[in-house]
Amino acid sequence: MFTIDQIQAAHSKVKSGADFPAYVQDLKSLGVTHYELMVEDGRTVYFGENNYTTSGKSKYPKKVISEISSPEKLKKALIIHQQGQTDFLTFCQQAADAGVEKWSTDLMNMEVIYFSKQGEKLVVEAIPLR
Repeated sequence: MFTIDQIQAAHSKVKSGADFPAYVQDLKSLGVTHYELMVEDGRTVYFGENNYTTSGKSKYPKKVISEISSPEKLKKALIIHQQGQTDFLTFCQQAADAGVEKWSTDLMNMEVIYFSKQGEKLVVEAIPLR
């Protein structure tokens, strides 16, 4: 199964949101089926076959997640991030400001689902194959 070191090596190639589709393909080749990123501190849990999981550590100091969710704010942040105009930390702050508690990246269905603190799906986005 995959390790956090292998995932970090794949992630080191990502410079902006524009690099995300290639990152997804790298994770799939390692055997990752999906992962969940907690916006509060950047902790990520990676899932594989046969109930395999491994977790990363916090990536940044804790962020306050807005109580008021805004799919519109999130969509705007996603567009500029995917165009390479923001880095990961900036996008995470914008997601927190839009009320995103976590996002789940489903590598089998090739989609990312952004959730509010109440568990509401704010945005479901297809991952481009590139």
